[in-house]
Amino acid sequence: MLQTQNPEAPLNRKSKRIQWLKWLRRIHAWVGLWGAALGLLFGVSGILLNHRMVMKIPAVQMEQSHIEMALPQPLPIDAKALALWLQVQLSIDREASKISIDPEKTVTWADQNLQQPSQWRVDFHSPQQSVTAEYWVGNTYVSIKRQDANAFAFITRLHKGVGMGTAWVLLADTLAGGLVFLSLTGLLLWTKLHGSRLAMAGLGLTSLGSVVFITLNSL
Repeated sequence: MLQTQNPEAPLNRKSKRIQWLKWLRRIHAWVGLWGAALGLLFGVSGILLNHRMVMKIPAVQMEQSHIEMALPQPLPIDAKALALWLQVQLSIDREASKISIDPEKTVTWADQNLQQPSQWRVDFHSPQQSVTAEYWVGNTYVSIKRQDANAFAFITRLHKGVGMGTAWVLLADTLAGGLVFLSLTGLLLWTKLHGSRLAMAGLGLTSLGSVVFITLNSL
């Protein structure tokens, strides 16, 4: 006995496929909108960072200044105390990014062995500026170097997360995840809408081959 095929079945499958593609395109568009602002920031700063060594763009500037500041009496008892004092005196609204201690050691200078005192180093970093303080234990002053970023340096420091907290890192991770998602959904949309898997494979392999070729020739 012959079974008649339901003529509505292909139409239902086609309707479900169209609905699925609409849903995929909608999600693809919203994820792209979410990453648009951050993508612009990371794109511009990425170009500046990419050209910082070979094809230099002189847009990124850090204005430098240097002072020596007298320490209070009694002198700070340790590097953490020095960091807290600097934070108040310099009106820095964040804790030290890094505190390092170079211990006392013997050095040779002019054929003589000399005892070099311990050195404390305190760093404060933010996207707008960097402050580095160096103190040789026993001195009555501390040397302070400050670097202020212009607008282009500011956005490149944002790109690298200089002085930024965990929230910024997680926010940047959403952009990275969004790019992965957009790449995958873009491939799906291409194959479903255009149907040319051979063309997709050719474009993908050409892009990958170009990256590998340029990378190998740059080593």
